[in-house]
Amino acid sequence: MPLSSSSTSSTKSIRRAASELERSDSITSQRFVGRRQSLIEDARKEREAAAAAAEAAEASEQIVFEEDDGKALLNLFFTLRTSKTPALSRTLKVFETFESKIRHLETRPCRKLKDCLESLEYFVRCEVHLSDVSTLISSIKRNADDVKTTKEVKFHWFPKRIADLDRCHHLVTKFDPDLDQDHPGYTDPAYRQRRKMIGDIAFRYRHGEPIPKVEYTAEEIGTWREVYSTLRDLYTTHACTEYLEAFHLLERHCGYSPDNIPQLEDVSRFLKERTGFLLRPVAGLLSARDFLASLAFRVFQCTQYIRHASSPMHSPEPDCVHELLGHVPMLADRTFAQFSQNLGLASLGASDEDIEKLSTLYWFTVEYGLCKQNGEVKAYGAGLLSSYGELVYSLSDEPETREFDPGAAAVQPYQDQTYQPVYFISESFSDAKEKFRTYVGGIKRPFSVRYDPYTSSIEVLDNPLKIQGGLEGVKDELKVLTDALSVLS
Repeated sequence: MPLSSSSTSSTKSIRRAASELERSDSITSQRFVGRRQSLIEDARKEREAAAAAAEAAEASEQIVFEEDDGKALLNLFFTLRTSKTPALSRTLKVFETFESKIRHLETRPCRKLKDCLESLEYFVRCEVHLSDVSTLISSIKRNADDVKTTKEVKFHWFPKRIADLDRCHHLVTKFDPDLDQDHPGYTDPAYRQRRKMIGDIAFRYRHGEPIPKVEYTAEEIGTWREVYSTLRDLYTTHACTEYLEAFHLLERHCGYSPDNIPQLEDVSRFLKERTGFLLRPVAGLLSARDFLASLAFRVFQCTQYIRHASSPMHSPEPDCVHELLGHVPMLADRTFAQFSQNLGLASLGASDEDIEKLSTLYWFTVEYGLCKQNGEVKAYGAGLLSSYGELVYSLSDEPETREFDPGAAAVQPYQDQTYQPVYFISESFSDAKEKFRTYVGGIKRPFSVRYDPYTSSIEVLDNPLKIQGGLEGVKDELKVLTDALSVLS
């Protein structure tokens, strides 16, 4: 049961809490006055004596998160027995003595001290001078039992609102035609200029705006036609059922045809109605962290330029052929869309090492994944479904295939220049999603996250009150579903 969750808690509120407790028992209050004076004096003396050594001592324990201005955010857990009536008052006075600012304070029934059911456990999150941490903790230990601290771990910035994706634009220049001499368009100045013009659309784009249309040239449509016509005949025998269903809908509603390159705005509206996904124009290959973060909001970063005409069946980088033929149909499936978003949510605030594993996992599922359907192996990975040669190769007897295991896939070496040495086969999308959920449980972060579809924002679950609020929403949804079952039965 929370006492206060306000971030503006100050010494005034502490004084009020202390004075109310003192008034509740006049005898106790009289006895407490003398002890209060000596406690304050003791703490001040300890503060002066230990100021120089405290920082070094606490560095080894690693229990605080240091701020730039010499302040520290400290998480404290301790237990107070209700039989010691003045204990709370004295403990709160310690925080006042060290001029600490209480950011959060809550209590719950003590689960450890079974012999005293009325005891309470306290959680206090406070801001204190870095040099005072050691003596503050020592003073708390004089009044409380089982005093513990937890380390606040630093983590990478990540977007909290969908509009924050305007800041997720770090491009990887590995395949830039202006820089990569092996790129098919490197020696074609007209192609490079065209790429720059289309790329500028993405650089200027801001969330909420309609995606500007691109008037494709006859040469670009010719490249699209060659790939489209070749792959469409292959999809019937090689693509999974979910892909085929969505592909037919895209031909019917979004202008998919050999003679037309669909516009991102039209496709984005289609996906929004199907699974809640949106497309966002991007100028090139994004960093793994930025790209995965977009998936957390059900946003897919999509290129608008097309590969060089000299290499229609292969591209060293993502282009609109790869995005529109490979990724978009699968994003129209609800289960696959949820799997993609779960990948994104797992990446928020993750370490660089975990980002590398998640991006590798993305590679062997979303890009090059295979699945079983009706006793046959089918393709669902975008890298396969947009590449004639590798699609045929992946479903032949030549490559090595393994049962999908997220832990193994996350560390499997992969190829971005030729066919994959190994492919992972999932029993189903649902099975892959459940296995991934288990894998994500091993990613260490000092918090969890939840996507709010009503506000298109990320809620950071870093305290019990937020989690309780989320559970209330889940209870409402479960009530709707159970009521529906009752009606049917």
